[in-house]
Amino acid sequence: MESKLQDVNSKPPKQPDPVHDDGPLLKPITIFASDTEELERKFAAYVRRDVYGTMGRGELPTKEKVLLGVALVTLVPMRVVAAMALLLLYYLICRVCTLCSVPNREDEQEDYAHLVGWRRIVIVQCGKALARLMLFILGFYWITHSCRVENPTSSEENKRQPEETGRPGVIISNHVSYVDILYHTSKSFPSFVAKRSVAKLPLIGLISKCLGCIYVQRESKTSEFKGVSAIVTERIREAHRNTSAPMMMLFPEGTTTNGEYLLPFKSGGFLAHAPVLPVILNYRYKRFSPAWDSISGLRHVIFLFCQFVNYMEVTELPMYSPSEQEKDNPKLYANNVRRLMSTEGNLILSDIGLAEKRIYHSALNGL
Repeated sequence: MESKLQDVNSKPPKQPDPVHDDGPLLKPITIFASDTEELERKFAAYVRRDVYGTMGRGELPTKEKVLLGVALVTLVPMRVVAAMALLLLYYLICRVCTLCSVPNREDEQEDYAHLVGWRRIVIVQCGKALARLMLFILGFYWITHSCRVENPTSSEENKRQPEETGRPGVIISNHVSYVDILYHTSKSFPSFVAKRSVAKLPLIGLISKCLGCIYVQRESKTSEFKGVSAIVTERIREAHRNTSAPMMMLFPEGTTTNGEYLLPFKSGGFLAHAPVLPVILNYRYKRFSPAWDSISGLRHVIFLFCQFVNYMEVTELPMYSPSEQEKDNPKLYANNVRRLMSTEGNLILSDIGLAEKRIYHSALNGL
């Protein structure tokens, strides 16, 4: 869907406050309780609005406490055992499929994504099936999936160029929770960008290599980071040209939100000038929100496991092919895709990012 959108967002990005740095997540700062409303207004993209309240530490009604207690002694143990069994099973599958195989080593990266033949088929198909089964174990019994179709009445000049038809180079998605990764794995088994430490994790490390993850030191601003950006760009181009190459999957916001907002997009995924496939994830909830925003990881996992049913809605937009103007300006390309996703997904555009999220977390811990 070749874009003719213009970058109507002419206002310059909001300049960060001097205190918005990349310091420690729990850096203590002095915040008074009377400032809570102001905090929620300023950092609205990270505010929890479910029954469990801010940071999952809100005062629960008696009924909710009873449900939580029952789930902790019944549902949680069963889900933990089942999830660990699935994880171990897939690790063993990956271990067998990579026996006597040499990983692809290039630019300080290591992966098995370029395996061919029966090994790759088994890794991909088992990965998709077990990821969907993992979602089922977590309570995502039904996932509503819809595809928006391209307007058939589009004019001749808006039609795709011949070289831009076919397969997109990368999937672009909003980022709400770590559950996003499970969904995308079950749907298309793409390669992700992950922290370098993930490669060394037990079980997960080998699985991430079979996914073809690109590892990066998240806080790095050195030439190494620029090198990783070049690798991502080349992988996107390869995925667009070669249907047998692993698809790339990027969360251009760079962090998770409460699911109601869309943060500014980083332009790294748009440097390849390749078409992108926008996907919008929405988690409906009645009690606990699966969004991983201002709540600790352990607390989030426990509450997620305690909720019997979780809901996910997925909207897949038509492939978005860049115009010549967007190819020359990756920031314009990223902004136009972001605005399209905001419109189609009813998401509110926000101008804050990861640094502000850390400030918000620090403020909450200082209350």
